[in-house]
Formats: sequence, structure tokens, C-alpha cells
Amino acid sequence: MSWLRALRETARSGLTVERRRLAPVIAARGALGLALVVGFSLAVFGPAVAASSAFGAFQAAIATFQRSWRPRPTLALASGGSLAVSTFLGYLTGSHLLLFLALLLLWTFLSGLAWAAGPTAGIIASSNVAIMLVTITLPTSVATAAGHAVMIFAGGVVQAALVVLLPVRPWGAQRDALADALAAEADYARRLRHDPVAPFDPVPLMTARSAAAVTPRQARRRPAELHGPRRLAERIRPVLASLADPAVGVPAEGPQRDRVRELLAAAGEVLDAAAHAIRHGEPVRLPPAAVAALRTPDTGTILTDRAHRAALRLIALLGDVVETAEPRTETSPGGADEETGPGGGGEDEGTGPGGGGEGERKGRSAEGTGTGAGDGRAEPRRGPDPSLLGPRTRPTLLRLAPVVLAKMRAEVRPGSAILRHALRVSGVTAAGYLLGLALPFGHGYWAPMTSVMVMRPDFSQTYARSVARFGGTLVGVALATAVVRTAHPGTYLSAGLAVLCAFGMYLLMRTGYAVSQVCVAAYVVFLLGMEGSGVGQTVRDRVLLTLLGGLLAMLGYALYPAWETPRLRGRLADWLTTSGRYAASVAARYADPAGPGSPDVREALLSARAARVAWHDALGLAGHEPVRHRGLSHAAAEGAGHALAEFGRAAMLLEAHLPERGAPPLPAAAGLAEALRKATERGAKAVRERKVPVWDDLRETVAAWDTEVADPLLRKAARLLLAALDELSTALADA
Repeated sequence: MSWLRALRETARSGLTVERRRLAPVIAARGALGLALVVGFSLAVFGPAVAASSAFGAFQAAIATFQRSWRPRPTLALASGGSLAVSTFLGYLTGSHLLLFLALLLLWTFLSGLAWAAGPTAGIIASSNVAIMLVTITLPTSVATAAGHAVMIFAGGVVQAALVVLLPVRPWGAQRDALADALAAEADYARRLRHDPVAPFDPVPLMTARSAAAVTPRQARRRPAELHGPRRLAERIRPVLASLADPAVGVPAEGPQRDRVRELLAAAGEVLDAAAHAIRHGEPVRLPPAAVAALRTPDTGTILTDRAHRAALRLIALLGDVVETAEPRTETSPGGADEETGPGGGGEDEGTGPGGGGEGERKGRSAEGTGTGAGDGRAEPRRGPDPSLLGPRTRPTLLRLAPVVLAKMRAEVRPGSAILRHALRVSGVTAAGYLLGLALPFGHGYWAPMTSVMVMRPDFSQTYARSVARFGGTLVGVALATAVVRTAHPGTYLSAGLAVLCAFGMYLLMRTGYAVSQVCVAAYVVFLLGMEGSGVGQTVRDRVLLTLLGGLLAMLGYALYPAWETPRLRGRLADWLTTSGRYAASVAARYADPAGPGSPDVREALLSARAARVAWHDALGLAGHEPVRHRGLSHAAAEGAGHALAEFGRAAMLLEAHLPERGAPPLPAAAGLAEALRKATERGAKAVRERKVPVWDDLRETVAAWDTEVADPLLRKAARLLLAALDELSTALADA
């Protein structure tokens, strides 16, 4: 993509306004917290302290809207506390240019590294630097600076308290994550009716898993119906695939295929009903037609062998989903664990004790592996699956600190995109601060504040946000300044207008960055105008400084980029390696069915999913970058991605029919597992070296497998694995 086209695309993206579900009640709660803080501060301390405390409450509310599974009060307190520390340290050094510049470089560098811990940490850290640049201009002494810091933290405390006292839809985000996973399974079942080899996007399942980690406090308070369905959704997926795929299931046409289509349609309706019940906390209402289709007694006369066992397995799993999705009254939802806006994170769902997870029921379905579905025999379980006992734990915020520091240290290495971002944003922010001081506009913090807020580790977001920030600031500052100069609002009216702008920002922040920046720019103007600060600065001055900050951010990325395009081969190689380990782990289970469960299969599957998501994310980012493909064209990348998706699907078909622990071992599977692991590791090395992988050794193993193994399903699955790798080589040969 050329630079001109890249700039045009990112500008269009930054100025796009999307239609999103709004959350006026949650936005009003954030504005209420801000109003309480501003009103109290004005009445007791005056406008200057009110402005500082308002920034704390404003930023704490924004923190609660981030997509995080942390409790909302925790995010508000963390945001308010870190901003208070930043402001106080900034004031202590603010009167000494070199000292403050050193602090600004250090603080901005650390905020850049904070992206290693995730977007929520990165956004909060970046916002702290930006707001610090404004708030340090308000105090007049060290004592007052300490008071301002206390009031900033108090703003975070107020927002945290309101989340606890005025909960909105408790556990809403976890419910949505779990319901989305079941709805994705339902959609997958319906698509399999028409396309037996339809792809499946694992992101909803991964999101639900992220929501499953709980702190000890949350484990005591979560609703019981959030305990088991996610695990069941994991098990249903391979059963659906094996039932639909003509290569290992029933013929493509005929009475058996018609029966499979009926089962898939019924499964989709049952899963949708369970998803709706979980999302709204209501009893499950099953469609009578779907129930009748699943209970048809002639299934055994139409379907035979593995298809029949898979159908029985599917029916048993769907029964478990319905049972676990029913709301129960023995657990009380926590008031602080809630959804905080469209798409925003809430707390967590888990699979811990006390909720009747599927691992605690007996006689309902066959014992499976951590992710597999067994071979479909509906036998009683021998006991709870160890992988289902106990919640996935999430460390508290204090215990998380060393983990975050370790992640940040791990990024301080050559080639790290996070390190490049940290160096880039710190250099650009310092340059913007110095230029703001040198220019005759006054209040030069608008330039570095813009830079630190728009810069992200990737090209497309940085450029899109720069354009959006400039456009939003132009409109917001113009409107707010016009109001100030024509209406001359007093202190309390300015405070009220600032709260109104904050409400608009909370309400519209998901619709687009440009829209939110209109409200933010107006909020800053009204808030500073509350005590007369910045009133003399013209619209032109503010807009020009904002433009300067955005241009510096864009220039900084152009001069010191971190392109994803050259990394695509590495991402593809990682996906190939992890997929090979997953397939090898599944094959190894056939060689040793009596082994200690299958955590290796589960862990390998999770690693493969993470690598797949990383590949698709990198591919999406690379598509917007103004650089050449450097050895992996768009067509080659698309073909390679399709090939590895097919490889993963073939491995999943094998997993769907994993043998029971008492089944006889298949010694040849050990050789296949080792061949898969070695072949994919060599293939990944070839991909990184821009060579076309060859699979001769694996081809010989699969040929021997065909002669040694009598089971047609296993023979077909091995050939599908090899065919997918051949497709990968073909795609890379055309790169």
C-alpha cells in the first residue's frame, strides 16, 4: 500500500462514526461521580482544587469503561492513585525544566512499556501522562500540590464507590462473553448444515476463557449459571465438526446427511436458547421443535458407527448446557462486578466449586478430555474431570504488580515493538513539550498531551487517532470557546457544562474517537475556564498546538516505525509450530489412552489459538501499512492462513474421537505424533528463512500409517493433515 493510500485509509478510519449500543445509565453514573467531586471541591476548596479533582474523577470513570476483566472499582482506584502520584511528582519537578523533562521522559517511557501488560494498562498509563501535563499548572506550592493529589485520588474513590453502590447489570460482561461463545457455537452448527467444512473463529471461546479467571472474592460471589457452559462449548465444537464433515462422518447426501442437518439445526436452536438465558439471567426456554428433533428415536437406525455415537454425545452435551445455563438462587451476584458499557469488560465467569459445573454431574455423558469429546459413547463418568475442578485464578492487583513488571522487562530487548513504541512516544512527547514552551501560544501542553494520547504501538491506530484528535479538537474547542466568549459562564455554570461534556464523552466514546474528542476538548476548555485558566488562549492557538502534537506523533512513527509486515512470516511460523504441537498431542493420546488425562492437548490447543489470533491481528495491521510485503504477498498470506486453518480442523477431527482411557493403545500413533512435531518445526524454520517447506518424511509416515491402521477415520484424518501442509507449501511457493 502506498503512503498516500495509507494516509487516506487511516484518515477515513479515524473520522468514522459507528452506530453502537449506548449505555446512558452507566454514562450518567460516571457523570454523577464527576459532579459530586466538582461540586464538593468548589464549595470547600475553590476552582483550582476542583479542576484537579475533576480530572481524577474524569479519568477514573474512563478507566471503568476499558475492556478489562478486572473489577471496575479496582480500575477506578488504580487510575486515581496513579494519576495522583504522577501529578504530585510532576509538580515537584515542574519548576526545573531539566528535572521535569527527565521525569516526563521516564514516565512516558514507562507508559509505553505498560502496553506489554495489555491495552487497559497502556491506556491508563498514557492518560496519566497527558493529564499530568495539565494538572501540574494548577497548584502554587508543594502543600497545595499534595492537596491536589489527594483530591485527584478522592475522585477515583468516589467513582469506585458509585460502582459498588449503584451497580448496573451485575456480571453483565461475563454473561455476554459466555453467551457470545454459545451463540458462536450455534452459528457454527447452522453453517455446517450447508458447508460441512465451514471455518470456526475461536475468538469468542478465547474471550470467554479470559472471563473465566476469578479472584478469590469473585469466586464466592459469581452466579452459579456462569460456571460450566464454557467448558461444554469447548467440547461441543469438535463433535459438531466430526458429525458434519463428510471425510470422517456421514456421506455428503442421503438420509444420514438429512438427519445430521436436522441435528445441527436443533443444536443451533438449543445453544441460542441457552445463550439468551445466560445473557439475561432467565430460565432456558427450549424450542419444542428442536427438542423433538433431538429426541427422535430413529437416530440409531439412520446413523451408524461413529456418526451415531457423535450424535449421542452431542445430545448429552446439549443437555448439560441446558442444565448449567439455568439460573440458580444460591449465589448472590456482587454489586461491583458489572458491565461498564458496550463491549466493555466486566468481571469474570469461572468453573469453580459451588456452582454445579459439568464436572460434578454423573451419568450424563461420556468422560472426555480437557477439550475433546471422547468417541461418542454415552457412558457414565468415572468421576469429575480434574480440569473442571476449581476456578481459574486471577491475581489481585497487588500480586499482579510483579507480573506486570516482568512483562515490561521482557519487552526491553532488540526488535520489540513495545520497546520501540516506548522510545518513540517518550521522544515525541518531550519534543512536543519543548516546542510548546518555545512557541508564543501559551499553555503549550496541548501539543505533548495530544502526542501521548494518540500514539499507539501500531501504525494504523496512531495515524487514525491523530486525524481524529485534530478534527474532534477543532470542533470541540471552537464550540466551547464560542460559548465561553459569548455567554461568559461563571464558575458553577462552567463546572456544569464540563460535567455535561463528560457525560457526552462517556455516552459516545464507543462510537468513534473523533466524536469523543469533541466532548473531551470542550470538557478541558470549560474545566480550565472554571478558574480562569486558559481563557485567553484562542481557538487558533489550541488547534494549532493539537495539530502540532498529532503531526509529531505521525512523524515519529514514520521515522521510527514498528511495521508488522516484515513479521508476518514469523507469525505464520509460530502458528505452524503450535498447530503441529496440537496435532502431535492429539495423535499421542491414541498411542497412550491410559495416560494422565490430556492437559497437554488442552494447552497445545490454547497455544495454537493464541498463535492464530496473533497471525490474524498482524495480518490486519499489515494490510494498512505503507510498506511492501517483503516476501509474503497478500495472496500467499491468505492461502497460507487457509491451509493452517484446515490443518487445525483436521487435528480437531482427530480430537473429537479421542479414545477412552480403557481403550487399547495404538502404537503407530506415537510415530505419527513425532513425525508431525518434527515436520512442522522444520517447516516453521523454512518459513522464517523464506523457503518452501517440504514434507517428505511426514509423507512416508502417513503412507505407513495407511497400511498399519485399520480405522478409516484415523487414516482420513492423517491424510487431511498432510494435504493441508501441502496446501501451505503451494501457497508459499507463489509468495
